[in-house]
Amino acid sequence: MTANLGAITPELLIAALGVVLLVVDLVTAPSQKRLAGWIGVGGLLVALVPTAELLGGPPHFAFAETYAIDAFAAFFKGIAILSGVLVLLAAMEFFQGRKTRYEGEIYSLIVFMVLGLAMMAAAADLILLFLAIEFVSLISYVLAGALKGDPKSNEAGIKYFFFGAAASAAMLYGFSFLYGAAGTTNIYRLMQHTAFLNSGFLGLAVMLVLAGLGFKISIVPFHQWTPDVYEGAPTPITAFLSVGSKAAAFAALLRVFSVALPTYGWVTILAGLAAVTMTLGNLVALSQQNIKRMLAYSSIAHAGYMLIGVVAQGSNPAGPWSGQGAVLFYLFAYTFTNMGAFAVAIGVERALGSDAIPDYAGLSSRAPFSAFAMAVFMLSLTGIPPTALFFGKFFLFAAAINTGFLWLAVVGILNSVVSLFYYAGVIRAMYQMPAPDGAPALPETSLVRTLLTVTVAVTVFIVFFLERVISVVTGAATLGRY
Repeated sequence: MTANLGAITPELLIAALGVVLLVVDLVTAPSQKRLAGWIGVGGLLVALVPTAELLGGPPHFAFAETYAIDAFAAFFKGIAILSGVLVLLAAMEFFQGRKTRYEGEIYSLIVFMVLGLAMMAAAADLILLFLAIEFVSLISYVLAGALKGDPKSNEAGIKYFFFGAAASAAMLYGFSFLYGAAGTTNIYRLMQHTAFLNSGFLGLAVMLVLAGLGFKISIVPFHQWTPDVYEGAPTPITAFLSVGSKAAAFAALLRVFSVALPTYGWVTILAGLAAVTMTLGNLVALSQQNIKRMLAYSSIAHAGYMLIGVVAQGSNPAGPWSGQGAVLFYLFAYTFTNMGAFAVAIGVERALGSDAIPDYAGLSSRAPFSAFAMAVFMLSLTGIPPTALFFGKFFLFAAAINTGFLWLAVVGILNSVVSLFYYAGVIRAMYQMPAPDGAPALPETSLVRTLLTVTVAVTVFIVFFLERVISVVTGAATLGRY
């Protein structure tokens, strides 16, 4: 038991941190709730240290083979922690000056959600995976509706809850099918049985499981909740759902589908879903005039891109040229790029009280650093070199071509071209459309500048430490090789 507890040091630190934040919230005045946010940032950075140490350790199981201690899980724990740090910084900026009764509790819930995301990434048992997903989901529902005085936030929380409940029920039903047929809920033991199951029975189980996990990563046709929830939820929470929650869901998807399920059935299904998800997300994003709804459909499209890596996992077993390695690299780059875009949106929303893209007119003269950062993020989301997501898309498309999915790579490239139109629309508004007469300069606080500096630095300068990132990805992509 001592060895088991030592292996989950990051989770124990994060859990203790969440409890500490609850206590801090109880003893601080309403005007001092930001202290809980700063303690949360410091605590998560401390938890990042033992997480990094797990990247180089030998893979093994803990707690009766229900919890995987491997580089794959450690990588996604790192993404969860980093996204939690960025979200806490963004949340402190978002709630600054707002009379929000539950500000301290929100910081604590963000930390507890990081804990749930870490558990999703490491779960090696279907029961534990379901519990981790529900833990994250319940917190997500609360956070999405955290702005009690905002009807859109209330609507987001309610819609998210009802869609999520249906998706969870379907997923649990699929898990019960797999357990009933194989007699075990351990993901690594399921692989010994699923290859011998009736194809129709297995196909139904796969579709039910995919409904639950597809809901979390916002793939078509399980994406309907995304635009409304993204628009109504507090912007930092929207950012968290778009990066942290999506990354952990992909970790669960990769572990379940790569390890427990034979590849001959679901690869074709996911290839079709990837193409449809990319296309629908990008085409609908073209007509959006709200930055959060545009980024919501953008998030759907990027889920389609990442599905390419899941489809192409039959290529080289490790490294960025493999499907798994490409997904890991893409998620790392996407975390910083998308968080940066939402950070700019938070700054503009606080200053103007608007999320409308036309209101970004003249931002280059009113908030030059924010405009420059947003332009970088839009170019990266498009896949323009030498930004981080250019390399991410390159690795994904290369993995697809290596495994015989040339057509899927072509669809991805064409969709990237389409996405340029709406990403460039934001840049055009900031740099070519004039600001309203007499419009004042927008404040850029030190916190926003810090957040944007970090995210821009990773997005732009990843090329200079690309070899190191690829080395980490190569080690983390060896999923299932025990």
